[in-house]
Amino acid sequence: MKTIDAQDMHYKDLNEIIKELVKSGEDIINLKNVNGQRYIGDSLNGKTKINIEGTPGNDLAAFMDGLTIEVFGNGQDAIGNTMNDGNIIVHGHVGDVVGYGMRGGTMYIKNDAGYRVGIHMKQYKDKIPALVIGGTPGDFFGEYMAGGCMIVLNLKNNKDIVGDYCGTGMHGGVIFLRGDVEDYKLGKEVIKEDATDDDLKVISKYVKNFSSYFDYDFDKIMNHKFIKLHPAGNRPYGKLYA
Repeated sequence: MKTIDAQDMHYKDLNEIIKELVKSGEDIINLKNVNGQRYIGDSLNGKTKINIEGTPGNDLAAFMDGLTIEVFGNGQDAIGNTMNDGNIIVHGHVGDVVGYGMRGGTMYIKNDAGYRVGIHMKQYKDKIPALVIGGTPGDFFGEYMAGGCMIVLNLKNNKDIVGDYCGTGMHGGVIFLRGDVEDYKLGKEVIKEDATDDDLKVISKYVKNFSSYFDYDFDKIMNHKFIKLHPAGNRPYGKLYA
């Protein structure tokens, strides 16, 4: 185990130290006093666990391939950008464009998320990325989503479970919402229906992890109606370009 005090440290210096520790096989890295240093965990692979106290900057875990990063605070924009594998756990809120192009791994957000979460999320063969939000996301949630699974739990029971234009251009993957959503908030490319028993099995797997990470009652979360959003077709704008 290695502990690093990131107070007033330049992000390049911090990331160089992290890179060398991961390369050497360090099992746990504790980062203290993180305050906006960006690119933490980018392009790294392995089984190292990075614990972050504070608020990491943009592009946390971009292109990451296998690490676990746990943030004891809030996160900023573009977390998990094109992430290939690994696990991200955030004990707070996150910013915009989280999970952009995410193609593997899992991400658990305790509270709310910003705009354009999961845009261009994708999957390939056995890689199915998953993103669970305990609160609610902003506009354009799942925009152009091409694969993977996103779950919104809305544990504070906000009136609006998602922002406007949810699933606009969606042509793959699935979104599960704990509660209903008004049709006007959905992109025209999305079909809304009740979650099936098989869907609930998928949801349960991720909610168990969420409940464990953030100390929630699993049964209480699951004792609620879930709806499923999925694309009407795989070429939402085919007529525009054909």
